[in-house]
Amino acid sequence: MPKANMSAGDKHDGYDLPVYGADTYLFYSLHIPALLCITASFVSAVIVLVLSYKARNIRTFFKWTKSERFVVYLAVCDGSFNLAHFTDHFHILVTRDHVYPKPLCQFYGLMLAEFITAQNLMVNIVAINAFLLMYFNRNLNFGTKDYRLLSWTFGIPLVGAATAALLKQLGPNGSFCYFDGVTGNTTNFLFTTVPLCIILLINTTLYILIYRKLSVETRRLRKSIGQQSRTIAANHSAVRSMSLFVLAFIVQWWAMAVYGVWAFVNPDGVPTVVFHLVTTFSNIGGILNLVVFIIIRKRSLKTVNPTADCTIQSNLPRIEKPETG
Repeated sequence: MPKANMSAGDKHDGYDLPVYGADTYLFYSLHIPALLCITASFVSAVIVLVLSYKARNIRTFFKWTKSERFVVYLAVCDGSFNLAHFTDHFHILVTRDHVYPKPLCQFYGLMLAEFITAQNLMVNIVAINAFLLMYFNRNLNFGTKDYRLLSWTFGIPLVGAATAALLKQLGPNGSFCYFDGVTGNTTNFLFTTVPLCIILLINTTLYILIYRKLSVETRRLRKSIGQQSRTIAANHSAVRSMSLFVLAFIVQWWAMAVYGVWAFVNPDGVPTVVFHLVTTFSNIGGILNLVVFIIIRKRSLKTVNPTADCTIQSNLPRIEKPETG
């Protein structure tokens, strides 16, 4: 029975779905732009990592500032996501078929689930930390060697993705390997769409609150002098840096959130343009974070603080005081 003519009840898993856009221009308009965006994103992530480690000693990584460590963690998320997604799209482009064998497709899906969710949770922590710093002058404690942060952002998604794989929820969805397009739709909605929408809403709200507070405090600070105003200015600089990561996250993932909700409510009614917006915006995370990195770095190079504890000692964005553990 041809896959295209199968009814919903005849489809056992994603391999019974037709390949998206097969024998039409939509096939190439999906995979070629996606591969170009993924490649540019991966190169950007590598540049961020090289510049970070070139200026700082890797052996003292956990003594770097939070901003510096966030840069590295997000670059790792982007690079790992890009590697898995590139091979996935390239495989489909070359073979014009689903990814075989099935365990390979499930592996690609697990990698995407892990690093998409890890990035979502990571930037959410950045947003919360920036909010606390702005409103309460407090920093989150990530624990020795960031074990709390890493357990939450990488450990929880790994457990969830591995469980989904064991329950056979991962596989082809017609366009790439992620949650199975037949058996994994509900799991995809609960694992990806719901958390993404919640985190996107929280991050956007926090960003607006931070921006408003920062604007008010900046005007007030211009009228103040002395050590206290310089300390507050350093905190504001840290908040601005963290807010840039939040803004980049919103730009990257808004389309996927819209698509996820739309596809769950009306799977056959999602406009093609929305789907292609997802494949573009969700694959440029590395580029966005490189832009953020460059902006922060330029700001740090222009900053001259006369106090010893706020002096910039590297050409990377050292916004907060280094943590000792």
